[in-house]
Amino acid sequence: MAKISKKDALEYHSLGRPGKIEVIPTKPHSTQRDLSMAYTPGVADPCLEINKKPDDVYKYTAKGNLVAVISNGTAVLGLGDIGPEAGKPVMEGKGLLFKIFGDVDVFDIEVNTKDIDKFVETVKMISPTFGGINLEDIKAPECFEIEDRLKEALDIPVMHDDQHGTAIISSAGLLNALELNGKKIEDLKLVVNGAGAAAISCTKLYISFGLKKENVIMVDSKGVINKKRKDLNKYKQMFATDKDVNTLEEAIKGADIFLGLSVAGVLTPKMLKTMAKDPIVFAMANPVPEITYEEAIAARKDIIFATGRSDYPNQINNVLGFPFIFRGALDVRARAINEEMKKAAARALADLAKQPVPEVVNIAYNTKNLTFGREYIIPKPLDPRLISTVALAVAKAAVETGVARKKIYNWDAYRNELNKRLGNENQLIRFITNKAKKSPKRVVFADADNFSVLKAAEIVFQEGIAKPILLGDTKKIKKIIEENNLELGKVKIINPHSSIEARIRRKYAKVLFEKRQRKGVTLDEAESLIHNPYYFGVMMVEVGDADAFLSGYESKYADTIRPAIQIAGTKPDVRTIAGMYIMMTPKGPFFFADTTVNILPTAEELVDITLLTAEQVTKFNIEPHIALLSYSNFGSAQRGDTPKIMSKVVSILHQEHPNLIVDGELQANFALNDELQKNIFPFSKLVDHKVNTLIFPSLNAGNIAYKMMQEIGGSEAIGPILMGINKPIHVLQMGCSVQEIVDMTAMAVVDAQEYEL
Repeated sequence: MAKISKKDALEYHSLGRPGKIEVIPTKPHSTQRDLSMAYTPGVADPCLEINKKPDDVYKYTAKGNLVAVISNGTAVLGLGDIGPEAGKPVMEGKGLLFKIFGDVDVFDIEVNTKDIDKFVETVKMISPTFGGINLEDIKAPECFEIEDRLKEALDIPVMHDDQHGTAIISSAGLLNALELNGKKIEDLKLVVNGAGAAAISCTKLYISFGLKKENVIMVDSKGVINKKRKDLNKYKQMFATDKDVNTLEEAIKGADIFLGLSVAGVLTPKMLKTMAKDPIVFAMANPVPEITYEEAIAARKDIIFATGRSDYPNQINNVLGFPFIFRGALDVRARAINEEMKKAAARALADLAKQPVPEVVNIAYNTKNLTFGREYIIPKPLDPRLISTVALAVAKAAVETGVARKKIYNWDAYRNELNKRLGNENQLIRFITNKAKKSPKRVVFADADNFSVLKAAEIVFQEGIAKPILLGDTKKIKKIIEENNLELGKVKIINPHSSIEARIRRKYAKVLFEKRQRKGVTLDEAESLIHNPYYFGVMMVEVGDADAFLSGYESKYADTIRPAIQIAGTKPDVRTIAGMYIMMTPKGPFFFADTTVNILPTAEELVDITLLTAEQVTKFNIEPHIALLSYSNFGSAQRGDTPKIMSKVVSILHQEHPNLIVDGELQANFALNDELQKNIFPFSKLVDHKVNTLIFPSLNAGNIAYKMMQEIGGSEAIGPILMGINKPIHVLQMGCSVQEIVDMTAMAVVDAQEYEL
């Protein structure tokens, strides 16, 4: 992962709306009637229904999808006891992860007390608000008593993730490691270094899977926890051994498993060599493990090794667990998260690691073919199958063990519901970015004497998305880099006007002249045009001095697209070029075309635009479901040319491309409302296919639509993506954000990768 500066981190949390989460209304609220329904007098009826039948709170309120992330800030990440206010950014971050991975809503609550009684009483008092309680960053041993008392007192799921999350994920890894090395869990000798919340919970869960308690040796900062010691709390006493060992070095001899939840460097290669054959080592101190991956692999070739880090194989990451465990528990309105639900989650994770890995996961982690084995015993956090695998297993276990208030009778339907819960927008951006990282290309940035462009260039350089080439005034660019402490290393800077580039300009001008001499361009004019950074940048790609070009941050669209058309031209089999925007919405991504190029396209041009768009959407690993838009539904309007043109386009597409899921002409509301379409136009090819691609009849309509979605609908617009051009050349929106430039860079890199094939 690229280095994150303090400035970047602080700006991320503070710019715009401070923090990382917000509350969004889920019901209409624009009219007086809406407000009267939301509050008084309309709210009285659901209140009375809940009063008569308390479980109806799940029917009429958000309780069933709402989790409290609660902390007193006494054990925040690796920062220790920093207090509730200082811990709040972490709790908000946990809320964000709940939402993006499990579609679980969160209120983070920071409690200003270290007193166990007060903390427990506070949570009990507010618990009617929530469908579940996630305890977070509370120090041991208090966290054990707090969780036990709350589980006993409340009839909703309560889980201290610091304990059980690590236990569940590492148990999955352990089950698979044992399958690989052929050992039986009941025969294992386990050494645990660390005796905090996670260490004790991991050990307990391993025992529930069959590990024998007498085969456990636990070590804390004072040495082996044995029965000779008089300084042990009741939780450590559970694991006090009567074996005559006092140090980690003594304990590790002949051990089958080392579980580290402690500090960096405590396990030496020498100690590791004394472990039993085929040792399992989970070294989870962060950011530096108890022994490094390199040291461990060098010391033992027969090792199965895992850490808490994403840059090594087998990351034991809690995000594999908590969003999906609570998702399953909430969906059946569970009264608790019991031992069987935790074990079901672990087994589901273990099983998922043995399934064929989707290509989107291989791309995300820059691998060719992840397969079950010593370096892949745990699924990756970005595996899209996690929600439908883990949540379903947890829900089933809740039903089977009698803690579910609500039963699920059709598990296949529930699986489909889980898969639909998360929009594809996050997956799409990750897919594009990770595909770019697999083979980063040389991307030329015009307008590079601008901070936003340079900041984006820094991010893509640091993240390994692209190899930037900066086009602009060299002195000005270097000054901005220096003033803002940007880390761009030895990134190449080119000034198209500089005398240093005179030879290159002459070379480019000659190529331009040869291309445009029969279009009225003289050699002198070509030499003049090459001073323009947009012509210079396109020419760099045309002659192979760069792989892709981005421009337009400071210029009109027409000024940026003209050099692309004149120099690169269209692909050999393409008659029409077009522009597409990806609109990132809470319902997933939508693809809008043509939004930037063709003013009043003919039917034949609209066919080309549709096919170009379908091809582009397919490259994103998404099947295009295409609606051709008009003010008419299947001939309902008799006046005007647009319905006739769009109907003709559909007729051509149905005849020449019968496998393409496309229909129209349709009004936008019918196109985007599957139920409406199914009831009135059941013959449509789009019925039961969620439309994700919209083809507009004119530039007017497309341009207005995407800009309204952007400004009124709050959608992020990625684009325009130029389709049909013979080289990877893309145009930015004027004045777009740094993140939009980063996204477009990744898009340009992926485009350049396609040109290599």
